[in-house]
Amino acid sequence: MRHGSSMFRRQHGRFGVGRLGAGSALGVGLVAVGAMVMAPAATAVTPDTATISFDCGSYGSGTATLKATQDGTAATISVSTSAITAPIDIAANSVESTLSLTKNGSDTATFTGKSNPAIPAGGEVSTGPLNGTVAIGDSLEGKSLQVVVLGISVTCNATSAQAPGPFVF
Repeated sequence: MRHGSSMFRRQHGRFGVGRLGAGSALGVGLVAVGAMVMAPAATAVTPDTATISFDCGSYGSGTATLKATQDGTAATISVSTSAITAPIDIAANSVESTLSLTKNGSDTATFTGKSNPAIPAGGEVSTGPLNGTVAIGDSLEGKSLQVVVLGISVTCNATSAQAPGPFVF
């Protein structure tokens, strides 16, 4: 018998790895699946789309659609508005934008960027994604939008509450 146990060690290793089999592999797989289920879920902003009305003074007024995304503490908001139209064709990535939002009812958060699609003459201004930083639980509601197009700065102030409500990150 002593010879047989030596033989077993040579074939299956010193620690008897050959004895683990499929049941142990299944157990390891279940532990890995359990770890994935218990991992924290990715954060998401709600709602992810909202509308707001803006008054841009002599440049006009209208509504804007805001679309928000979140990745941890990094967030982006894209803006499309009928409140401002392009007087001439505007090249892509040539509109500088700053969106100011009321943060948690009293502070201010600012999202900025210089990213936009090409805008034809007479077309609605779209800008973003505008980049900002948030903390989990922040509540942000649009307050004003400043766009600089061809060196001309236009400031639009919110004239309505954001609907369906503030973005909560």
